[in-house]
Amino acid sequence: MKKVHIVGSGFAALTAVKTLRKVNRDNLDLEITLISPKAEFQYLPGTIWIPCELRQPKDLIIPLDNFFKRMKVNYVAAEAMGLKNNGRTLITSEGELDNDALIICTGGRFIKKLSGIEHAITPCEGVDAAVKIRDRLKSLQGGTIAFGFSGNPKEPSAMRGGPMFEFLFGIDSQLRKEGRRDKFKLVFFTPAENPGQRLGPKAVNGLLKEMKRRDIDTHLGHKMKQFTDHSVITEGGEFDADLIIFMPGMTGNTWFDNTDLPRSSGGMISANKHCQVDSMDTVYVAGDSGSFPGPDWLPKQAHMADLQAEASAKNILAEFNGDEANHTFKAELVCIVDSQDSGILVARTEKRNIVLPRMKLFHWLKRFFEWWYLRQYK
Repeated sequence: MKKVHIVGSGFAALTAVKTLRKVNRDNLDLEITLISPKAEFQYLPGTIWIPCELRQPKDLIIPLDNFFKRMKVNYVAAEAMGLKNNGRTLITSEGELDNDALIICTGGRFIKKLSGIEHAITPCEGVDAAVKIRDRLKSLQGGTIAFGFSGNPKEPSAMRGGPMFEFLFGIDSQLRKEGRRDKFKLVFFTPAENPGQRLGPKAVNGLLKEMKRRDIDTHLGHKMKQFTDHSVITEGGEFDADLIIFMPGMTGNTWFDNTDLPRSSGGMISANKHCQVDSMDTVYVAGDSGSFPGPDWLPKQAHMADLQAEASAKNILAEFNGDEANHTFKAELVCIVDSQDSGILVARTEKRNIVLPRMKLFHWLKRFFEWWYLRQYK
């Protein structure tokens, strides 16, 4: 029996499970073990709707017990702590686990070195962070709300700016519906002069036009210096902020430091186009944990994590069967920048960049996709 260990319980990890079972069917005696602190999946794209209460936390936190039973997955409630034996032994908080193949899907870690960053809320840290934003909005009677993101200078792909545009436009829409928009000033800030470049040149102009249309101020192209409990400070000046919603750049997980995993300059796990970890046998990485070859706009996005997880799982099965591990992933960005009642569709490949204007249809497509995606895990 071949043992495959999957570390994590996010998009990449669960897609890896599904792919292993679907592609293998009953041809190979395969034991799948998933290691994660909790047997649950948090659907982070839906957190943009928590502040306006289109979604409640219970809608986005999916228990995985039934999914694990259907997929015949052994679950270990533990945290990854390190590796040894060239990846064949995973060290966890509950002991050591030996494997024949390993897929690392533990996501990225936000870089929180900026002075005063404790005064900001980082929405993609999970459902709890979105609840904090919701509660703070309810308590504010007026003032300035600052929205921003930055990157990892050593890892251009290690940023997640898309959700910040959604929180920005969504909260603007929410305040307007509540009749409170005139009591608030919204400011968008980032060290980049042209925000949204990873979405493509067409998207940058569209996003800036949308901010102008909504009377959202911008503070662009200035290096971050500090947050306080009432302000944002950059090299280009300081402005007041009663609520700061900020997405830092990402780096690798701290447990990577207790391994021989090859690392990129930005701290991610170095992998090739087949998602194989460099210089390690039958060790793969998918999603935010990895540093992959590809265009400089290669996204840290759920869709990309799914594609990388599929390639990883197929290559593991190929190796077990004595075949060449030649499956790879397509560099593809697909997202709907939602604003609670409408959305802008953005798609990018190495050959095309498509941006479709704001439509109500796209908001409903995003909600339908969420329903379709989550039903497979319930």
